Amino acid sequence: MEYLDFELPIKELEDQLQKCMVIGEESDVDVTETCSQIEKKLDQTRKDIYKNLTAWQKVQLSRHPNRPYTMDYINAICGDTFLELHGDRNVKDDKAMVGGLGKIGDQSYMFIGQQKGYNTKTRQYRNFGMANPEGYRKALRLMKSAEKFKIPVVCFIDTPGAYPGIEAEERGQGEAIARNILEMTRLKVPIIVVIIGEGASGGALGIGVGDKVLMLENTWYSVISPESCSSILWRSWEYKEQAADALKLTATDMKKQKLVDEIVKEPLGGAHSNREKTFETVANKISSHFEELKKLSPKELVKTRMEKYAEMGVFSE
Repeated sequence: MEYLDFELPIKELEDQLQKCMVIGEESDVDVTETCSQIEKKLDQTRKDIYKNLTAWQKVQLSRHPNRPYTMDYINAICGDTFLELHGDRNVKDDKAMVGGLGKIGDQSYMFIGQQKGYNTKTRQYRNFGMANPEGYRKALRLMKSAEKFKIPVVCFIDTPGAYPGIEAEERGQGEAIARNILEMTRLKVPIIVVIIGEGASGGALGIGVGDKVLMLENTWYSVISPESCSSILWRSWEYKEQAADALKLTATDMKKQKLVDEIVKEPLGGAHSNREKTFETVANKISSHFEELKKLSPKELVKTRMEKYAEMGVFSE
């Protein structure tokens, strides 16, 4: 288990509890009461820390190395029913963008999402979750296939941004993302978007247009990362915490500004602290929202979706 800076008090108490239990096992000393006191203090410390997280701490938690990624969700939710589909039929198969058909219960879905790696080798293989234009074109191809066969689309967002390399620009990164946004607004099947980690910039928006957009509690969604914002405004990464506060990028901020539809609660300590519960919650949310959306005709779906996005950013003094 890896710990973030603000989680160190939890680590210290867990270490104390472990030592206490070892002493009890290796000697005749009764440590039941001591262990019980440490456990109570540990529970309270967890609640105090996770109930009062700053914007920057939530950004850190969204990047936690133990946090589940897109394929973790898909494999847990779909099991053996998932069939991955590859390639954009133009350039190549982008490993940072995954997608395919899978079932939740008896209902088929087209799952699409950015995939990060678990170690140095897989992070390079997945390009750190930063998709190239062919990744977004693959995503669009899968969405169009889903539309053809009247299958709802589920998008999992977890990316530090679209790949900013020269080759990506040469192959039309901006056009690919813009095309996806356009096509997603008029797709004639339900689209459910779930932000499971980082939701940065156009890289997130490229698969982020949906009838329902859900954000897990400890995730973020913004036009720019706190570090990049800090480097632009203050010419240094040292002000990333201030930038995170100013960007209003947390799930609570996004819901308040009506940019997302629902905040999905995570287990205490984050999605990685109880993966099974997180997977179950997300699966139930997808199913319940689909039950609501399937009542609408394709024409009503597109009309409602376009109106939803047209109203964003409108305010009256």
